[in-house]
Amino acid sequence: MTTTTDRIEKKVLLRAPRSRVWNALTTAEEFGTWFEVELTEKGKFVVGARIEGRFSKNEPIAPMMTIERLEPEQLFSYRWVPYSMEATMNYDSESKTLVEFRLEEQEGGVLLTVVESGFDSIPAARRAKAYQMNEGGWTQQMDNIERYVAARTR
Repeated sequence: MTTTTDRIEKKVLLRAPRSRVWNALTTAEEFGTWFEVELTEKGKFVVGARIEGRFSKNEPIAPMMTIERLEPEQLFSYRWVPYSMEATMNYDSESKTLVEFRLEEQEGGVLLTVVESGFDSIPAARRAKAYQMNEGGWTQQMDNIERYVAARTR
């Protein structure tokens, strides 16, 4: 068994049309709803956009992610600073991880694979905590998107 601390990978079979899943991933309002984040962006994401938002109303609005790739109904990716939750920290110079959402047709739905990689480039003082929090966070987010697309597909 190989263990890595540089990447997290999660998969979920979504019982929804591919176009429905794609919209949930790449439309700001929908992404914000299932991801449980308030985004300042509206409409469809575009490559190069720097999206701002916050996880709770008690936080200031801050840069969250930069859209990296959009391959319609196949791949959506962005870069962000993982677990950047301390208001007093300046994360601008910190390395960012790459988050990729891949869609693949499967019997009964669409297989969504999420991979976040690049943790080894995070400063050592934050690396283990960022990995731990995002590992659990992606488990929760997979449940969130599964419920979200199922509720809107009926």
